[in-house]
Amino acid sequence: MTTKLIGVKDFRQNLAAYAEEIQKSQMRFIIIKKNVPILEIKSIDEKEFALEKLKKDIKQSRIQAKKGKVYTQEKIMREFGIL
Repeated sequence: MTTKLIGVKDFRQNLAAYAEEIQKSQMRFIIIKKNVPILEIKSIDEKEFALEKLKKDIKQSRIQAKKGKVYTQEKIMREFGIL
């Protein structure tokens, strides 16, 4: 993966162009402000994104379960007309 350093102002002004470039070439940008790196921008791996979404969904499900917002298998089967 190639890395390119760019300034904050340049990044802000050309955000759409940089987003396209990242997706096409799998580049990574380090955004700098006054010669200090402040941000790293890179494309998202679809598998990595799916895993993060799954983690979030599991966390929400656990919170709902603690609050008692759960369904029994029987309720679900009735809802779908299986019983």
